[in-house]
Amino acid sequence: YYPPHMSGGQQQRAAIARALAMNPKVMLFDEPTSALDPELVGEVLRVMRSLAEEGRTMLVVTHEMSFARDVSSKVMFLHKGEVDSVGEPKEMFATPPTPQFKQFIANFNK
Repeated sequence: YYPPHMSGGQQQRAAIARALAMNPKVMLFDEPTSALDPELVGEVLRVMRSLAEEGRTMLVVTHEMSFARDVSSKVMFLHKGEVDSVGEPKEMFATPPTPQFKQFIANFNK
């Protein structure tokens, strides 16, 4: 298949496979699910979750808060272009360290 004939999820998985072929020490993801249809988001997140389970180091920019909470070893929250808070995901989501982070995650828990 050529990219125009692939779904968004297939294109993302192909891009991840191409990146893995170079055996990088760190994989960078910038909103990997933002342009996908909702039904395709899960399949890309499953691939990323399996990479994390393999021990791959990833730096992920995402609004997928459940994924960030469940898969990350560290979470960094940026507010107005600056680091607002950094910490262990379970801790940060259970007890938000700043009012800005608390407000941000409240929008996703509705």
